Amino acid sequence: MREELIHDWNHAAAALPPMRPAQVMLNDVTLRDGLQSPSVLDPPIEKKLRLLHLMDDLGVEAANVGIPSAGPRAAADVEALCREIRDAKLDIAPNCTARTLPRDVEPIVEVARASGVPIEVSLFIGSSAIRQYTEGWDEEFLLRRSAEAITIAVAAGLPVLFVAEDTTRSKPETIRRLYQEAVRLGARRVVVADTTGHATPWGATALVRFVREALDEAGGREVGIDWHGHRDRGLALANGLAAFAAGATRVHGCALGVGERSGNMELDLMLVNLRLLGWIDRDLTKLGEYSRTAADALGVPIPDNYPVVGADAFQTATGVHAAAVIKAFRMGDGWLVDRVYSGVPAADFGFAQKIRVGPMSGKSNVVYWLETKGIPATEERVARIFEAAKRSNRLLEDAEIEALV
Repeated sequence: MREELIHDWNHAAAALPPMRPAQVMLNDVTLRDGLQSPSVLDPPIEKKLRLLHLMDDLGVEAANVGIPSAGPRAAADVEALCREIRDAKLDIAPNCTARTLPRDVEPIVEVARASGVPIEVSLFIGSSAIRQYTEGWDEEFLLRRSAEAITIAVAAGLPVLFVAEDTTRSKPETIRRLYQEAVRLGARRVVVADTTGHATPWGATALVRFVREALDEAGGREVGIDWHGHRDRGLALANGLAAFAAGATRVHGCALGVGERSGNMELDLMLVNLRLLGWIDRDLTKLGEYSRTAADALGVPIPDNYPVVGADAFQTATGVHAAAVIKAFRMGDGWLVDRVYSGVPAADFGFAQKIRVGPMSGKSNVVYWLETKGIPATEERVARIFEAAKRSNRLLEDAEIEALV
């Protein structure tokens, strides 16, 4: 019966993708790329550890825990996070970022040895023609530098994640040569990086498919593909979903979309969409705590209208909308409450629908508010609150309504 109440065009025969991808994994890069945002704080280790635990609670498979070569504090934090993964027996797997330079790779090897945790080494070098022109590089230089760094990490027994930075603006022949050489040298995964937020969903699809073919040609059928996207065009979430549908097996993102410039793909919203698509099935009721913890640790406020975890996400005060939600409440049907005026079921993510009173409200909002507080909804009382709401230029706070009562 309930299935008949919502016709889902997202799962219609003409919709893409038609089925769940073979693998759906996430890499939380909040503690690395997220900290590169111009406006965030680099939090103390205690807050980083709390975030790491919440990532694990949400079932996130991997986390970039930092850049040890960035300095003594960065190296100490990376080691502390890796030791916590080991001691607390967390399921999340750590990775660290390095340029394709021995002096960047060696600190990761040292932390891995000290902590006893096999850290995935994420090696990056700019591959686009515009980057090569600016730096005075050529493809042979890229290949030499990449080979040297990959060889050091592989010799240390660490898994390698190779990144041709700015992949989405790189020439096909450059991408093919770099990734195929990385496969031959022992890289276990490669990253398709939308470093400048240039991609569109159809561009992401074409590029991931191209990289898959290039890896397979080099004997890398078991080599996984990651997608790393930025929000410069506001398409990061859509691009991440397109990358999964095209064959990427892991997508990167940050809490609340923080990161360089306009930020990275919103990891929290990707979790929501993966759950709604039926591509993952896990407890996401700590999503709000994860987002609030990240906001506090990074010094980034959550916009009120931010999807799912924002203050306004499950509040309604508009008369017609609220009236429908109230009818569902009176029917005692929580499933209906969460769906009659919402595309995201609040309860699935640890939230609840809330009826507010304001200038766009109807009297049913007022009556319902009073009833939920156990206050008799007399005609005089309802009229007084309703008139005050109509005079107001914003929603009334609970304390203001109580004063009117």
